[in-house]
Amino acid sequence: MLSDYLTHRATISRARGPLFLSESRRDYGRPLTLWTWSKVIRRVALAADLPRFSTHTTRHLCLTDLARMGWELHAIASFAGHRSTESTLTYIYLSGRDLAEKLSQGMQQIHSWRVDMLTRGDLAPEVVAE
Repeated sequence: MLSDYLTHRATISRARGPLFLSESRRDYGRPLTLWTWSKVIRRVALAADLPRFSTHTTRHLCLTDLARMGWELHAIASFAGHRSTESTLTYIYLSGRDLAEKLSQGMQQIHSWRVDMLTRGDLAPEVVAE
């Protein structure tokens, strides 16, 4: 669906910038306003019989994905408009598999650093012996 939309979007405007553009006669090619976006999401939520679904929901649904991509917590909090990283944590749902992957990546970096330090010939013998 995203690929189809991006193809369609290119027929409206090829300019970089906001993803969703208006197709109304009055604002054709201009970015959707927050008011319009809210009305669209509200209409979709009611049609799907999900009256509690909102723009707030869509903003928070992607926070876990940002965490998986390696974004720092403070950057995610800033993106979400949170004043505290504590509230951001309530919207990030990393599985045990996600956490194990992050730990594994960190350990691989540490292991590579240790191997590099041990194989460089410029270390003093007492450092290598430890």
